[in-house]
Amino acid sequence: TGVSGGEEGARLGPAIMPGGSRTAWEALTPIFTAIAAKAEDGQPCVDYMGPRGAGHYVKMIHNGIEYGDMQLIAEVYDLMSRGLGLNTNQLYEIFTRWNKGVLKSYLIEITAKIFKQIDPETGLPLVDVILDEAQQKGTGKWTSQNALDLGAPVPTINAALQGRIISALKSERIQAAPKLKGLTSPFTGEIGQLVQATENALYASKITSYAQGMGMLKLASKEYQYNLDLYKIAKIWRAGCIIRADLLGDIMTAYQRDPHLVNLMLDENFAQAVTSRQADWRSVVKTAVELGIPVPALSSSLAYFDAYRSERLPANLTQAQRDFFGAHTYRRIDRDGVFHTQWTQ
Repeated sequence: TGVSGGEEGARLGPAIMPGGSRTAWEALTPIFTAIAAKAEDGQPCVDYMGPRGAGHYVKMIHNGIEYGDMQLIAEVYDLMSRGLGLNTNQLYEIFTRWNKGVLKSYLIEITAKIFKQIDPETGLPLVDVILDEAQQKGTGKWTSQNALDLGAPVPTINAALQGRIISALKSERIQAAPKLKGLTSPFTGEIGQLVQATENALYASKITSYAQGMGMLKLASKEYQYNLDLYKIAKIWRAGCIIRADLLGDIMTAYQRDPHLVNLMLDENFAQAVTSRQADWRSVVKTAVELGIPVPALSSSLAYFDAYRSERLPANLTQAQRDFFGAHTYRRIDRDGVFHTQWTQ
């Protein structure tokens, strides 16, 4: 049984993801239902996931999405703090406002509260005296590893994992800081406009991150014969767990409309939500690059969107190269079959 909710979930009820024997699930249903978190509609956040390790697998993907969510939030924090010079009081106000809109979620809520916490020893905002090395327990790594085995594209989760890994190179980063000078041009635009654009960029990135996670669940369900129900999964993630968010209600609706939805971004509502925000999304990534602020998850999310919507990608050149140096063959766009060329040396 996969369980999510942290300390608060242990006290008030977690999201519970049981797998294994259906007979065991039926025997334990009254207990799990009683202890699970309850969504706003009163529904318990627990349901049978599937045979064997299906429950733990769903929990693993939950944590992969969680990695992506946390990294995206950290990047917009870095952009607004280091890039725009906003202080923690201003950030508290921004995140509090965001938590009343489409970004309403547990992680946005606690981030706002973090910015208000003062360190009693120094009188400084506590977040400013915390060492910038993010640790991990391994579930994000497992998600990325298994995604490679399945052939599932999860660039946002991968970027989040790499963000934690490079954060651990603290001593090296200290040495590199004075030697590898970046650009020093300050931000000269309208701060309010960029903050608004950042909200849109974060929401669009979150949608792509969830699309990647749900897409991986769809592939894994087929590969491992889990028979996962993505509607049920979104339903039980609405409360108790770390990635609970209003967004999950919309994800439920999308899979209710089309249980066979190939990619979350192809749902009409999500497609509109992402495409209508892409100008701000691109502007935020561009601004971060110009300021030298690393945004690997934001930029990877945007690249995933651009790659997925591209009818033609440059993989044709990759296949030509593979055939050139290794006779790996290629297929053509104008007729069936497998081909090899004796390339001019």
